[in-house]
Amino acid sequence: MNKILFPVNFTWGAATAAYQIEGAWNEDGRGESIWDRFCHTHGKITNGDTGDQACDHYHRYPEDIALMRQLGLKAYRFSTSWSRVLPTGQGPINAAGLAFYDRLVDAIMAANIEPFITLHHWDMPQALYDNGGWTNRDNLHYFADYAALMAKTLGDRIRHWTTFNEPGVIASEGYISGEHAPGIKNNDKLARQVTHNLMVAHGLATRAIREIDTTLQVGIVLSQWGIDPASDDPADITAADDAWYSGDSAFLHPIFRGHYHPLLVQAAGDEMPQIMPGDMALIAQKLDFLGINFYSRTVISAQGKIAPIPGSEYTEMGWEVCAPSFRRLLNRFNNTYHLPPIYITENGAAFPDVVSPDGSIHDERRIDYLRQHFTQVRLAMQDGVDVRGYFVWSLLDNFEWGHGYSKRFGITYVDYATQKRIIKDSGKWYANVIASSQVD
Repeated sequence: MNKILFPVNFTWGAATAAYQIEGAWNEDGRGESIWDRFCHTHGKITNGDTGDQACDHYHRYPEDIALMRQLGLKAYRFSTSWSRVLPTGQGPINAAGLAFYDRLVDAIMAANIEPFITLHHWDMPQALYDNGGWTNRDNLHYFADYAALMAKTLGDRIRHWTTFNEPGVIASEGYISGEHAPGIKNNDKLARQVTHNLMVAHGLATRAIREIDTTLQVGIVLSQWGIDPASDDPADITAADDAWYSGDSAFLHPIFRGHYHPLLVQAAGDEMPQIMPGDMALIAQKLDFLGINFYSRTVISAQGKIAPIPGSEYTEMGWEVCAPSFRRLLNRFNNTYHLPPIYITENGAAFPDVVSPDGSIHDERRIDYLRQHFTQVRLAMQDGVDVRGYFVWSLLDNFEWGHGYSKRFGITYVDYATQKRIIKDSGKWYANVIASSQVD
């Protein structure tokens, strides 16, 4: 049996997001977010599910931190709810909300686990959305104010700060497919403006955090799918490259090159966003790390996208399992851009999970998925990619956005009726990986 060894100082963790696990949506002064409004709108979420209770982490966080210790996690990535801290997104601070995150961070650190914070994981305060959302540039500054507040409060304990999680998904799913809050459909021009403004907000927040403490490590988390050509045919390779540069470079190129790729500008045509003086310099500030979320890939031929791929395995989300694409993607980034250290901030899979008569969850497919992806990341590291850590998605089964509770990504099973937690076989396997820093 081959053993894939990781560095002894490699950061092994798990990730969650506030709206997906916290619940307590209207408790202790928390304001309404766009996801509260979206979930409470009939027909938006599978089975009419909401995040009102979710995993009840707001009340059960000590139990969840005990789970983290049992798994041996070295780090925990979580997000804070903007509307829990600032109920209208700006103005009066909700002391109870801020105190919750104060207690949470203290408890995480008491368990000898390093906290990694994400300031925005899709749950914008509804009051700011009503005031123009990400199209109102005033709100970009309110986000920076929120970042500064959190850095002042928690910066003495948290070293790694992420501005946004997957801003591209906010734009594409929120303004084109309409599957996510705020649920706008088929507005490509608005989505491009939102994309640009999110990056400006990222730049403003990065600057605000560093004004609080220059030693804090600041980054952003981007969702990246591999884009692979269907064959070695030059026409397929060109088509895949064009698809990458005209679409998936939307965040990487401005952040690491200071401008939009010419192919993206060409593809956008008259839908290019309005760019104000100074925007690109704000966006292109040097980052201390880059978070990459990876789940699957897209296969492109000269004739267009190919799916499904014959012979491939697919997760319950309908996403192809293709771990070698992860290594190719990491190498592509490394060869194209001058990148800071990388953290894999999300990777995981949804499969149907069944509680066995013995009370266990035997999720071999998830173990195999993680094993393949861990291996490919280690190979990418050997290729020269500077990957410092890996956060499995997710610590817990949770509210999976538009899918409600119908998809389970956790390495810990949650019985939503009783809120009982059960570590799955994948969680036990992951604990062994962490303890030995190796993958069989």
